[in-house]
Amino acid sequence: MASAPASGDLSDVATTDLMTELLRRMKCSSKPDKRVILVGPPGCGKGTQSPILKDEYCLCHLATGDMLRAAVAAKTPLGLRAKEAMDKGELVSDDLVVGIIDEAMKKPSCQKGFILDGFPRTVIQAEKLDAMLEKQGTKVDKVLNFEIADSILEERITGRWIHPASGRSYHTKFAPPKVPGKDDVTGEPLIQRKDDNAEVLKSRLEAFHKQTKPVIDYYTSKGITVNLHAEKSPKDVTSEIMKAVS
Repeated sequence: MASAPASGDLSDVATTDLMTELLRRMKCSSKPDKRVILVGPPGCGKGTQSPILKDEYCLCHLATGDMLRAAVAAKTPLGLRAKEAMDKGELVSDDLVVGIIDEAMKKPSCQKGFILDGFPRTVIQAEKLDAMLEKQGTKVDKVLNFEIADSILEERITGRWIHPASGRSYHTKFAPPKVPGKDDVTGEPLIQRKDDNAEVLKSRLEAFHKQTKPVIDYYTSKGITVNLHAEKSPKDVTSEIMKAVS
């Protein structure tokens, strides 16, 4: 959709874009508010499910890495502070990240709620997020925990092959190319991302479990965690999610 000029003048925005957005907002107005956190290891399917959840409930998708980059690019006061830390090679503080999330939530696209992905990663971050939401008079409704065995993830991830020029992806078991190692369309060789190997995955999973378990325990004690069977087909996982958040 074409973005409106900074002045708020909509005269140059195409009528079809305006109507599409208007109809979307009318459809969204009757939807209940939802504030959802997605937790899961690499390759668990969060990237497949979040757009479906976002569209169904008219939520905004907040990925902290993207938001940090956007705040830095927009030179917001918080973005400038984040850039200063990043330039020094320091980690951006939890308070800054929560501030940037707070800022993002004020946008019209987040009016019906949000999906948070990649945050909180620690219990301290979860507590700071809760405190910020409490000030707004809201709270996290559901934490969706994409549970899946490491061995299944290894099979999913180490079998991935990419055609670099187009981004087309294949899987040796689940979606093999017609000719092994070659792109179906161009016949060019496929490559594997350097992160998509068993060794890298093992260390990423170890870090994930160590870091995330306390966060899941924190939300479980509040009674808002739902454990999903992320090894099921995407369609089955979608219906589990819809049941969990409805």
